[in-house]
Amino acid sequence: MYLSQFHNEALQHLKYGIDEKKGFIVLTGEVGCGKTTLCRRLLNELDPDRYETALILNPRVTETQLLRAILTELGVENPPRGKNELIEKIYELILTKHQAGKDVVMIIDEAQNLSFEVLEQVRLLSNLETDTQNSCRLF
Repeated sequence: MYLSQFHNEALQHLKYGIDEKKGFIVLTGEVGCGKTTLCRRLLNELDPDRYETALILNPRVTETQLLRAILTELGVENPPRGKNELIEKIYELILTKHQAGKDVVMIIDEAQNLSFEVLEQVRLLSNLETDTQNSCRLF
């Protein structure tokens, strides 16, 4: 994959945001400019000993579907069905990963298409904090 100057700069900004635990990071660009490809490249370059990753490709989902997709992407087989149980499972998983020295990075491709309710659910998930830092990294 050839990275233009702009693609390389965007990739470095994404890595910086993750390394510095900046929380939400937005990547914008014209249709077809390579945002999804760049996100996949980023995921391939993240150290699996430091990060657990989830890539959500379909933003046209309900809150419950998004929560289930996050858990599935993070390797949870047969996630719970209820919204509250899904949220509890995500928090439990994030805290377990954090205690093991890992951060969770979630990329939502085409996030501008999330409904208000689903976007609010993502924001609420990002509120999970430990005594020392926010431990859930979301794009």
